[in-house]
Amino acid sequence: MASQRLAKKADLCQGLVVEIKAYLIRKDGSVDDINVEKLASLLPYDSTDSFIWIRLQDKPAAVAEWLRHHTQIIEPTISALSAVETRPRFQIIDSGALINLRGLGITPKDDPDGLISIRLWVEHSVVISVCFDVLAANNSIIDAMNKGAIHDPGDLIALIAEKVSDTLDPVVAALGDRVDNCEARLSSDDAWEMRRIIASVRSQAISYRRFATPQRQALETMANSHLAWLADDDRIHLHGAADCFARMAEELEAIRERAALLHEQLTDLRSEQIDTRGLLLSIVALIFLPLTFLTGLLGMNVAGIPYANAPWAFNGVIAICVLIAVAITLYFVQKQWFRR
Repeated sequence: MASQRLAKKADLCQGLVVEIKAYLIRKDGSVDDINVEKLASLLPYDSTDSFIWIRLQDKPAAVAEWLRHHTQIIEPTISALSAVETRPRFQIIDSGALINLRGLGITPKDDPDGLISIRLWVEHSVVISVCFDVLAANNSIIDAMNKGAIHDPGDLIALIAEKVSDTLDPVVAALGDRVDNCEARLSSDDAWEMRRIIASVRSQAISYRRFATPQRQALETMANSHLAWLADDDRIHLHGAADCFARMAEELEAIRERAALLHEQLTDLRSEQIDTRGLLLSIVALIFLPLTFLTGLLGMNVAGIPYANAPWAFNGVIAICVLIAVAITLYFVQKQWFRR
């Protein structure tokens, strides 16, 4: 019966979740990969010398079903781990902790949110991470684990927080650089292109800032919590990640405000450009208005037009038109309309 139950668990693992990766991490930093069959036999896991990190990646319904069959996590926590919409949070539940963080994804253009969610359930001997998309910091976290940088759950959580902030920091800095370039190139000639760039930057800044501030709060709350698996050095790293997100939140707010100011300046430049072009058209119309009246008057097909048969009449009319145009132009120059 026991072997049949284990076989059923293994079949359930393989059928529901597309990707399950598990690692046995010891206190000396050594790591062993755990296959699906062995993982089913180890759960529930309880040890003081090592812990298991389980990485789940699939659709929410499949993740929830796997958690119900293979863990003793309560239903509200399972619902939180498999929720589609999440925001950064930290909550202690019984002997474990529920952690939601946000980080940059590998394919940001395909994600509805600017930052993808990584959900974590942490106990003293088991860490379960759920991610429906691919986190950009995954490879660096795995590399650090393989190098022996992780010894307990606190090290893993602190490392995830640091790597998530490290991957997002240069992206936020690049947004600031794009705003700097737009401010340096601000002119009416590139108004259309710059409006598109500024709108994109502003949209990204708003999307990132939506999660940066609550993530800082979640990391600070976690760093100040009294959990047995959090060591003093882990709390230092968590405070550092929280400070990084605080700085990024301030930078994103500054980017948003600068982008809004640039948008207003570009709108003013466009209005000024339209006014200048309208003034130029008005000047041209005022110059040609009396000329049009004169030529229209002389072009009437009625008898009595003076000098109609004179050989010098055409040249005389042209000379009068030129004099009128020059006089009106000089008047506008004297009034400084062209400078406006």
